[in-house]
Amino acid sequence: MTETSRIEQLLLKDRLILSVAMVGIFLIAAIYTLFGVGMPMSAFEMTWGEMMPMNMSEGMEKSATMSSDSGMSGQGMGEMMMSPVWSLRYAVLVFLMWWVMMIAMMLPSVASVVLLYSALIRRSHSSSKAPQSASNFLLGYLTAWAFFSLLATALQWLGELRGLMSPMNMTLTHHLLASTVLILAGVYQFTPWKESCLKHCQSPMQFLTERRRPGLKGAFLMGIDHGAYCLGCCWFLMALLFVGGIMNLYWIIGLTIYVLMEKLIVNGMWTRLSKIMGLGLIFVGLGFLLNQLLI
Repeated sequence: MTETSRIEQLLLKDRLILSVAMVGIFLIAAIYTLFGVGMPMSAFEMTWGEMMPMNMSEGMEKSATMSSDSGMSGQGMGEMMMSPVWSLRYAVLVFLMWWVMMIAMMLPSVASVVLLYSALIRRSHSSSKAPQSASNFLLGYLTAWAFFSLLATALQWLGELRGLMSPMNMTLTHHLLASTVLILAGVYQFTPWKESCLKHCQSPMQFLTERRRPGLKGAFLMGIDHGAYCLGCCWFLMALLFVGGIMNLYWIIGLTIYVLMEKLIVNGMWTRLSKIMGLGLIFVGLGFLLNQLLI
C-alpha cells in the first residue's frame, strides 16, 4: 500500500468517526431542546401555545374545572401555573437550555470546518493526533457559544426581572424593545463587522492554514477563535429568538437553515440575499413599531 493510499484511508476513517460523533451530539442537543429539560414547558408546548392561544386558554379553563372537581384549591392551581422563580439551579438550567440549543443550531454549519481541519492535521507531521485535534477544535468552538449563552441567560434574567419578558413563553412583551431588536438586527446585516465575519466563516481555509497553532491546546484555542468569528456573524440573528420566542421551533429551525445557507453558499447572489434579509428585518421592525404606535 502506498503512502498516499494509507493517508486516504485514514482520512476516510477520520471523517467517518467525526461525522458519527457530530451527528450524535446534534441529535442529543436537538432532543434536549425539543423537550425543554428543566423549563416550564417543552419547545413543542411553547411553539403550539404561541400559535394557538385560544386552545391554551381553553385548556387552562378545563384544567381549572378538573382541579375544582378533584378538590384542588385555587391557590394550588395558581402555584402550578406560577412563573418559575430564578434561583442558582434555574439559572444553570436556563444556561444549559441556551447552550444546548446553540449547539443544535450551529453544529450543522461548523461540521464541514471541523472535517476540513481534521484533514489538514492528518496530512501534516502530527497526523496521529488528527481526531483529537479536531475534537478539541470543536470543543473550543462550542465554548465560544457557551460565552454567548451565558450573556443570553443574563439578559433573559434581566428582562424577566424588569417585566420586559414573559417568563412562561420566554418572549419579549415590551413591543418597543422587540421592534428595536428587529431593526438593529437588520441594520447589522449591512455593517463591515458582519461582512468580515461572514467572509471568514464562508472561507475558513486561510484561517486554518495561516493561523494554525500546534498541539491539542492550540486546536482548542483555534476553535475559540473560529467561534468568535461565528459569533460576530450570527449573534444578532440569535437575538431574534427573544422576539419570536426563545424555544419557538419555527424560529429555531428557520434561523438554523438561514445560518447554514449563509455560511455554505459562497457567491455574490447569497451576499445580496443577506442584504435583502437585513432590509426585511428593518421593514418588519418598523411595521411592528408603527402598528403599536397607532393602537
